[in-house]
Amino acid sequence: MRSHDLTPGRMIGVVFDHGDDFFTALTDACRTHNIRQGYIPMFIAGLSQAKLVGTCQRLDNPDAPVWSHVDLTNIEALGGGTIAWDDTTGTITPHIHLTVGLKEHSATAHTSHLLNATVQFLTEMLIIEVTAPTMHRLPNPNLYDVPQLHLGPTGHGN
Repeated sequence: MRSHDLTPGRMIGVVFDHGDDFFTALTDACRTHNIRQGYIPMFIAGLSQAKLVGTCQRLDNPDAPVWSHVDLTNIEALGGGTIAWDDTTGTITPHIHLTVGLKEHSATAHTSHLLNATVQFLTEMLIIEVTAPTMHRLPNPNLYDVPQLHLGPTGHGN
């Protein structure tokens, strides 16, 4: 377990437009407001399509991460996540998870890591900026190189 006191900065409200690419709109909002790191406590979304990490196949190693995806359409979603900064690329690295309901299948639900999505009608989100400490994602070689959030001046936290 790693933890660190967070210093909150601004709270930004963002409304995505119909047809927006989810991650492009999120990146644009962060660029517009010069947000390099923070968290998204919750957001609501209508999405015409989304790719979530998942599979319908038997897993050879249930302890390993799943790198495949499922394609979903016509969904209502509730999500949240974190935003870290990548010094190498000079871009944000969001980590977003969604719970989605498939409207035409009695709101059958799926929950997982979001890979991409297209907004349908709306997405309404609050971004809470974190001014300190530094937030980075570093691959963990002991856990299949899964990028994990690290907090602190060197990105390692307390």
